[in-house]
Amino acid sequence: MKYTNTDGDLLVFKLASHIIIGLVSLIILFGSFRIVGAGERGVLVQLGEVKGVRESGLNFKIPLIQKIKKINVQTQKEQIETSAASSDLQTVTTVVALNYHLDPEAVGRLYQEIGSDYKSKVIDPRIQDVVKATTAKHTAEQLITKREQVKDETTQLLREQLLESHIIVESVAFVNFDFSGTFNAAIEAKVTAEQSALSAKNKLEQVKYEAEQRITQAKGEAEAIRI
Repeated sequence: MKYTNTDGDLLVFKLASHIIIGLVSLIILFGSFRIVGAGERGVLVQLGEVKGVRESGLNFKIPLIQKIKKINVQTQKEQIETSAASSDLQTVTTVVALNYHLDPEAVGRLYQEIGSDYKSKVIDPRIQDVVKATTAKHTAEQLITKREQVKDETTQLLREQLLESHIIVESVAFVNFDFSGTFNAAIEAKVTAEQSALSAKNKLEQVKYEAEQRITQAKGEAEAIRI
């Protein structure tokens, strides 16, 4: 029995078909699953619409129609530099460090409403706005002397505003406060004057004490002579 060119072409076609079918089957098989890691949630998206949230582990999805977007729900840190004006119109620059995590029960709504770029869309602008609002309530000197109070006010306000976007604030810290060169020089001069005044006061107290000691001693000597 002889094989013709047609038979050879048919054999190659069948072989190629089997290979293609095998590859497609592998793609469909591996595309049907998605592993969501520890500390993550998987947002199930079907043709652009959020259909649910998947827990950590191996999850099934419909290939080509559904996808699972992994979202980190562990503690994250955002640190940005902000500039604002104090109530006495001093320019204040500070670095704000924010520790936060996403609400695990609301990552589906967060992804639907905001998307995955929530840092630049929500967190950074809110930090800027809250720091400006808080700074404007205090003088530059109060920002230094009442730093803990300012931090608490900022934390509370940020916590309320970010919770609206399903973001939970854990802590807020001011890395540093920087002021203009003129203000820094004025503060330094004030501190120096206060230190000089305190030194002079202490010296005066010492002189008064020594004078009182001499008077007491003189009275003692006079009494001794009288006796």
